Amino acid sequence: MAVYTHVEPDDLAALVSRYDIGTVLSCKGIAEGVENSNFLLETTGGRFILTLYEKRVSEKDLPFFVDLLTHLADSGCPVPAMLRDREGAAIQRISGRAACVIQFLPGISLTHPTPAQCEAAGAALGAMHRALEGYGGTRENSMGHRHWRSVAQATGDLDQVLPDLQAIVDAELAHLDAHWPSGLPAHVIHADLFPDNVLMLGDRVTGLIDFYFAASDFRAYDLVITHASWAFSVDGRHCDPARAQALMRGYASEITLTAAEAAALPLLARGASLRFLLTRAHDWVHTPADALVTRKDPSPFLARLQRYSAADAAGLFAFA
Repeated sequence: MAVYTHVEPDDLAALVSRYDIGTVLSCKGIAEGVENSNFLLETTGGRFILTLYEKRVSEKDLPFFVDLLTHLADSGCPVPAMLRDREGAAIQRISGRAACVIQFLPGISLTHPTPAQCEAAGAALGAMHRALEGYGGTRENSMGHRHWRSVAQATGDLDQVLPDLQAIVDAELAHLDAHWPSGLPAHVIHADLFPDNVLMLGDRVTGLIDFYFAASDFRAYDLVITHASWAFSVDGRHCDPARAQALMRGYASEITLTAAEAAALPLLARGASLRFLLTRAHDWVHTPADALVTRKDPSPFLARLQRYSAADAAGLFAFA
């Protein structure tokens, strides 16, 4: 969520007029995140999210996202629908960008989730995975394992981001290339289920949002991404056992991991940490100075990478 492209009032009014959602009352940019231009749109018919697609989201992938969210909503998962206009179109154009008007869901995203909230998030992830087991859609994971070297190269000199980062990344890429697993259960995953992509009211999940990294990959990889983002301190140096166990317990209430998946969790978590370290480093270097966007510090994911590399890392995934 961010604002890279601004919308003219007349263009916005014309867009909204295609829908049965009333007329525009206000449209305010949302600064969090780094991927798309997002606005909180209020009309006489209610609240909505207007998203203009930028950077890593390709317009050709939008039909996949529309279909995916429709499938999940039909399966009972709490996801926001991409609204269709009177002609049945969900994908629009405005300000030279592809765009969608998206259902607004109640709830707030968390900064410091409790163990109970982590358990609810784990269960919601597991329920989403069950719903996706029979889903026929596929999409290459452009931020998956085989793309990490190209992200590192596109960033430039990693030592300008953090001291000695280039050598650390080179060594980790070599290790992951040599040991990355194959044959684990896979289907479309969310791939970015951070706390800011989950809406909650109390201890209840009311929304899973921002599916724009969703792609085909190991379901256990999705789990470790969620573990890395929900169970750690803000600086990434400490994994809270109560939150980690609650998250894993919630997931286990919906999905039983195979023995191979369980054994692979520490390595997959190292990969997840490297993926976010690299993309945050890339954005740290390349985000325009005048963009209304919050750049994210890469260093907490370096700390997670180091923790998941420790000899006792398998214990981080216990749930009892």
